[in-house]
Amino acid sequence: MQPSDLSAARRRMDALVEELNRHNRLYHALDQPEISDAEYDALMGELRRLETELPGEVRPDSPSLRVGAPPAEGFETVPHTSPMLSLDNAMDAGEMRAFHQRVLGLIGTEGDGSLAYAAEPKMDGAAVELVYEAGQLVRGLTRGDGQTGEDVTSNLKHVLSIPLALDVANGRPAPALASIRGEVVLPLAAFARLNEARVEAEEEPFANPRNAAAGSLRMLHDVDLRRLRSLEFRAYALVEGRPDDARQQIELLEILAAWGFGVSRESRVCSGVDEAIAFHEEMQQARGKLPIEIDGTVFKVNDLALQEQIGTLSRAPRWAIAFKFPPEQATTKVQAIDAQVGRTGALTPVAKLEPVQVGGVTVSNASLHNQDEIDRRDVREGDTVVVQRAGDVIPQVVRVVLDGHDDPRPAPYRLPAACPVCDAETVRLAGEVVTRCPNIDCPAQLKNNLRHLSARGALDVDGLGGKLIDQLVSAGHVGRLSDLFGLTAEQLAGLERMGEKSAANLVASLEKARNTTLARFLIALGIRHVGQTLAEILASHFGELEPLLSASEDDLGRVDGVGPTIAESVVRFFGDARNREEIERLRALGVRWEPAAAPRPQDGVLSGKTFVLTGTLSVPRDEARQRIESAGGKVVSSISKKTDYLLAGEKAGSKRDKAASLGVAILDEDAFEALLSGASPAD
Repeated sequence: MQPSDLSAARRRMDALVEELNRHNRLYHALDQPEISDAEYDALMGELRRLETELPGEVRPDSPSLRVGAPPAEGFETVPHTSPMLSLDNAMDAGEMRAFHQRVLGLIGTEGDGSLAYAAEPKMDGAAVELVYEAGQLVRGLTRGDGQTGEDVTSNLKHVLSIPLALDVANGRPAPALASIRGEVVLPLAAFARLNEARVEAEEEPFANPRNAAAGSLRMLHDVDLRRLRSLEFRAYALVEGRPDDARQQIELLEILAAWGFGVSRESRVCSGVDEAIAFHEEMQQARGKLPIEIDGTVFKVNDLALQEQIGTLSRAPRWAIAFKFPPEQATTKVQAIDAQVGRTGALTPVAKLEPVQVGGVTVSNASLHNQDEIDRRDVREGDTVVVQRAGDVIPQVVRVVLDGHDDPRPAPYRLPAACPVCDAETVRLAGEVVTRCPNIDCPAQLKNNLRHLSARGALDVDGLGGKLIDQLVSAGHVGRLSDLFGLTAEQLAGLERMGEKSAANLVASLEKARNTTLARFLIALGIRHVGQTLAEILASHFGELEPLLSASEDDLGRVDGVGPTIAESVVRFFGDARNREEIERLRALGVRWEPAAAPRPQDGVLSGKTFVLTGTLSVPRDEARQRIESAGGKVVSSISKKTDYLLAGEKAGSKRDKAASLGVAILDEDAFEALLSGASPAD
């Protein structure tokens, strides 16, 4: 190799190492992949080819030397019973045949031979090791770096398909030590349900089932039990604790099934490479009909004695291979980008595509999520783009294809400054990725705002459920929030399943709801970031609505417990003429409140002390708050250096960690009671 070529190869290797390590961190540590598996594999393949040509130039931090991801900070790391290795990949039938010939050469067999393979679908999830002692689950580890993994036993115990004890009723006794390897996956139906809930809650949807599964296992605090219980574990290997009579890989799957583990029912033995390739093609055809995400097939020499003879390399066994599917992607054009307004006011940019077949489904729309995502991918109207179905479910734009022509591209897309539904000025608060319509009467979000207003923590309108709200809006009786308090019994009685008595009851409930408190009224307005605690802080500080309406961000910033984001949100909300008009109309229709609570006692045992509550307490939080305030203290929603105490109940999460890092005193309930009695927390 010429010196100039060598220099260029080194530069390319350096660039590939940096790029692949960045993608590894995004994938494993942050659960935010930027490229598809196929794109990652292509980069890794290029790096390995260069490293094969220049073995003396291999960097010590090359991702080709790693099995998995380094353990995440915050979890105890534990060595695996034996290394959890990766698998080499075959990308086409030719590479699969080359693997077969290598194996035949290693065992000294000429030609095609009659070598049998245990064939399984390659699950796209998170690999874990389960360790059982005397039949009882004692430990569950992530793959980690292959040598050690994160101990995520407590999270794995919520995965209902993982036996806490081996089932020995089928005649297979439990060994003293068993190491079971398998994949934690998120079934596609559960993935769709979870993403629907996340979109409803204004959270970013999961990119794919794999990342949703892996991320749930590595949650240290605020564990998502719903997500964990949606996961499924499928076993594929028994490493320690193999019975002496086991001779074949396929028998190990039968033993695991007898112990109570789920295994892939599609698994079978293939005789020779032609049957293996046929199995792969069969799985590729069936891929869209399976309940879980798969991205290829796995073939292992079925004879366990031959596996021992063939051996392993430092990072992968030589007797197994992953035959990957080609990515299910297609190229099309972006005809337009439209902003859609959700029920919570969030504006979501959606790419309108020339219809294209992707994985057997016609795709004509793809969410671009938010302005930051559009900017990062630089998607513009008229662009040619590669699209894929993330997790074979959600269409997404992978990248823009620049064809090299000199024709100027359109200007970058920006979300509109005015709501496309009601024409209100849109806002994006500091630190948030979502652009919103702040108009509480926006038709796109009216139903959701009505539900919020009538909730128990707000105006508590008894009898006003979701179906009735749908009817009221559809019938034209309620076109803005305040219309609710102008309803008559006659209007209501004309609705489906609404008789005279029910109508009279709702009118009475609305009359009762007119008498509220300033804090509840603020909650009912649906101001972003203003929940119960903040509403009570604002009501207590300002006493009445008028001074709050005219407060600046600086005024609000001086209120203990109100940060810059909250201050900006409140000022923007009250600065919108539509919202102020609606407030006046609500008051004109009889919505009124009591004067703000009397100032906290200045001589109470907690006077001047600020508290934050977290976790599950033995009493309702309202009661704990009232006890603090009656003793002169104040309750705020977020931890800062100004906070004096964190009252932490069971399952306290990230607030406890933040309090510890800021040196804020942390009280359990016994210490809290002592403080109320006048004792020092240290007594």
